Amino acid sequence: MSTRLGEQRDHAAACLDPLAGLRTPDDPACDVYLTGNVFLDIIFTGLDSAPVRGTESWARGMGSSPGGVANMATALARLGLRTSLAAAFGDDHYGEYCWDALEQGEGIDLALSRTVPGWHSPVTVSMAYEGERTMVSHGHEAPPPEPAPDCPPPARAAVASLTPGRAEWIAQAARKGTRIFADVGWDETGRWDPDDLADLEHCEAFLPNAEEAMRYTRTDCPRAAARALTERVPVAVVTLGAEGAYAVDGATGESAQVPAIEVEALDPTGAGDVFVAGFVTGTLAGWPLADRLAFAGLTAALSVQEFGGSLSAPGWSEIAAWWQHVQVVADQDPAALRRYAFLEALLPAPARPWPLRRAVPTIGFGRSA
Repeated sequence: MSTRLGEQRDHAAACLDPLAGLRTPDDPACDVYLTGNVFLDIIFTGLDSAPVRGTESWARGMGSSPGGVANMATALARLGLRTSLAAAFGDDHYGEYCWDALEQGEGIDLALSRTVPGWHSPVTVSMAYEGERTMVSHGHEAPPPEPAPDCPPPARAAVASLTPGRAEWIAQAARKGTRIFADVGWDETGRWDPDDLADLEHCEAFLPNAEEAMRYTRTDCPRAAARALTERVPVAVVTLGAEGAYAVDGATGESAQVPAIEVEALDPTGAGDVFVAGFVTGTLAGWPLADRLAFAGLTAALSVQEFGGSLSAPGWSEIAAWWQHVQVVADQDPAALRRYAFLEALLPAPARPWPLRRAVPTIGFGRSA
């Protein structure tokens, strides 16, 4: 086992391990493998409206953090999963900051990542207002590594974004027993060709939003879309925005719908990534479908109350503090509370009262000695 993975095991051991009762000496060192692009995210919050052409807008809040695939990696690591990320990092200050934040701050294994000389980090500026966001990004594709990397490392699971012709590793990983969870981006071409989802044959679960699911399946109902998707993948999970999420297990015929938790949304950046991380965690831990769906929705709801993608991903301390708080709030629906009663046996005692606040990092200029 590498030194980096050994340090990651120590980091994971410092928080709740959702797989503690399932681990054996023969397990792979990595719980979840990810690959993709890391951005530097600069987030402005507290805007009264969208920026207006020809004017200057002032934001009441600002932060910076690793973004892109780093949102998912951070969310998984904070839930106690041993996470390995293969990504390119620029050799500029932004790249140094993102590398250090992920490796040292979150305990993510970057042994398969690389620094690319002369390549600048992709950057996204996200502006949050009225519960929505507007983003502006800039970057160039990183040059391919030489030599090309081998098949991804052994892992319990991997999260893949379906991109036609650009994810050859999915089939390789699946053949070696890795459980693949897939999402998909918005189809800018407008074709919504179902053939673009060919890699679903290698996946265990697919987690699109309602609009994506309906367009790919040519249906006009998210629930019908989820059922149609189970012809291509064992488990289909469709997020429904304010209505929560709906899931169908095609192998067992089981379905579940869990309503969204009503929260005051500050910034939705990265909420979808946090949802997927919560669902992956529950699946690897062997929870029932409805519990997985509820947990994913809860983690996403907690994330939108803070700004930033990786900044806002909740850990077990945040979840425990929320659970303690919500049980004493007046006029709670008993049935809604029972939906989350499975957390009782999982959560650590909260160290601090709700709401918790994470420190907000800013951009680092150079590595520490």
